Amino acid sequence: MDEAEFWTLLERSAEETTDPDYRLTWLTHHLSRLSLAHIADFQLNLEAARRPIDTYAMWGAANQILDGLCSSDTFWYFQPWLIGQGQRLWHHVTQNPDNLADLPAVRVLAGRSHDEWADAEWPQWEELAYVAADAYGRATGQSDGLHEALDARGHRAYADPEPNDQPWDSDSLTEIAQRLPRLARLFPRRQYVTP
Repeated sequence: MDEAEFWTLLERSAEETTDPDYRLTWLTHHLSRLSLAHIADFQLNLEAARRPIDTYAMWGAANQILDGLCSSDTFWYFQPWLIGQGQRLWHHVTQNPDNLADLPAVRVLAGRSHDEWADAEWPQWEELAYVAADAYGRATGQSDGLHEALDARGHRAYADPEPNDQPWDSDSLTEIAQRLPRLARLFPRRQYVTP
């Protein structure tokens, strides 16, 4: 499975439904019918799609949307959600994290309290990271089969953000206004003061 096939499969799941759980079911079913090599390729493509968005710049943008409450775990779950928006939108946001302001799934959250967001609206999709492992397990009956297959390929998996750009203070209103002007307007927040 090459990169184009990865995006096609992911986007086909979105054409079936916008419900994240049903998309996972659909993806698991369709992946489990492919060769084991293709299932492993799906995981590799997913991880490759994480790399350009695994940055402090993107983390700051996610932090702005989430009102300063974006931990490392939350950012890790945000990344597959962003990938799940499809290749065109993912690519648009890789150009500039402030372009998240253009995503319909982000705009629908603006002006609403987190308490009002439906579960399916939250900008996180942790489970996408496990869909290839589930499909591999379904196809082979081995719960750790995908991990072993990727190890055999010499793949180093990572399970936490590893940004490679320059960190910045994503709680500073001045920094936010300079780096993320459109997201700052969509998701204004107060200055948090640490003792």
